[in-house]
Amino acid sequence: MRTLDARNLSLKQVHQILKLERQPNKSFTDLLSLETLTSYEQQELDKIRNNFDSYYAEEKISEGQVKFLFLSPLLWLSGFYQPSIKITLEENIADIFIEDEDTLIKGRMDILAVNNTVQKASSLLWILVIEAKNSSVEALEGLPQLLTYTSKSLENQKSVWGLTTNGLRYQFVYLQQNNHPTYQLLPELNLLDSERSLQLLQVLKAICKIQHTSVAA
Repeated sequence: MRTLDARNLSLKQVHQILKLERQPNKSFTDLLSLETLTSYEQQELDKIRNNFDSYYAEEKISEGQVKFLFLSPLLWLSGFYQPSIKITLEENIADIFIEDEDTLIKGRMDILAVNNTVQKASSLLWILVIEAKNSSVEALEGLPQLLTYTSKSLENQKSVWGLTTNGLRYQFVYLQQNNHPTYQLLPELNLLDSERSLQLLQVLKAICKIQHTSVAA
């Protein structure tokens, strides 16, 4: 049996090993109900954007800074910090064993948000998985890791959201378990672009409100 680190997997390997298939892209509004932001939310978002701009102008922003200075306030502003949602950091995934590939995959998620109120078969239902990179790395480079981690949740639920980001660019993915696991890439969002940063917060708020009450058969 071979053991693989999720950090070293290519997108092609993820597709082959996990039998994961990419579907045609959809828009956010096909999947989520986006609400108009309040003036307070827009003002707080401006502060996060300006803070990022000042750091980005000086030097490379580390992965830790991306998580602490930008993802953390974005998650707070979008409503993830509440008793019904549990957030864990640097969480080891349960080993993923692919029997027909005789392969074991190990890895560690940067940020995981789960529904703390709905539980099925001793497993909390996942809302959002986040893979963070430093600002000099393209956000999409985290896609193979993100898909590997999020696909694990499809054993207990029908769908899950994922996000890979370098602090500037935000790439959301939506995974579903139908006859086989599939995923869609959503339009890339950008924190320094006024319009797309507003949509970023709208998307996070909408995902936060999702209650994964259905599980895979």
